[in-house]
Amino acid sequence: MPELTRPDGCRLYYETHGPRDGEPILLLEGLGGDIPGWRRNIPVLAEELFVVAFDLRGNGRSDAPREAVTMATFVEDAAAVLHFVGVESGHVYGQSFGGMIGMELALTHPERVRSLIIAATHPGGSHVTPVRSKVPKDRPWMALYAPGFPEANPEHVADDLATGAQQPQSRLAARRQWEAMQGFDAYDRLPSIDVPVLVLHGTEDRLVSVDNARVLAERIPGAELRLIDGAGHLYHSERAAESDAAVLEFVRRHAGG
Repeated sequence: MPELTRPDGCRLYYETHGPRDGEPILLLEGLGGDIPGWRRNIPVLAEELFVVAFDLRGNGRSDAPREAVTMATFVEDAAAVLHFVGVESGHVYGQSFGGMIGMELALTHPERVRSLIIAATHPGGSHVTPVRSKVPKDRPWMALYAPGFPEANPEHVADDLATGAQQPQSRLAARRQWEAMQGFDAYDRLPSIDVPVLVLHGTEDRLVSVDNARVLAERIPGAELRLIDGAGHLYHSERAAESDAAVLEFVRRHAGG
């Protein structure tokens, strides 16, 4: 099993896909997610990009955090994975919690980041715009999708839920990640991001309001905003072809860093 052991003993599971000489892109998953969550996207991206994906500590096949962690812990893990696979700088694509890690990576290790794609995420702190939609308490997973998508695509959703259930996250790991996210606030520092940025967001996201994407695009110099009309928080599952095309087009324009 390909893995990297960090100085504190935490083992991180990772995978690489695609041509080694392709533009490198690092995938950063959301809270509790794991690499299979990108299964609809990796084959398409890997047709031309060198895709590096890893399970955050506490997710999938990586070890759970033993002690309290901060966003900096996840940032250093991401930088270490890139270095370990021989990528000194790459395009960074983070979804939700992974988008926060991506922002911090671009702020603290800009030499590692050729371009940044942040999706379904927010700036943190008191500047987060909350969502106002409600979902059934007995089916909280419905918040991951746009209204009506589960009913119209039951097999698609069942496949998502079954795949995610293969690597359940422990309560301790979930709490550690939640604590790290609560300590995240990049709002005042966003204008310091000095790499090309694409902000992706579904207009029907019921976990992270799309208004947060507009704030990010306004605060980050030169950032491009791409809204996926009618998509929810799992836009990259609901509308994989559209989101993958947007990512590939952006990376092509910024190839070579």
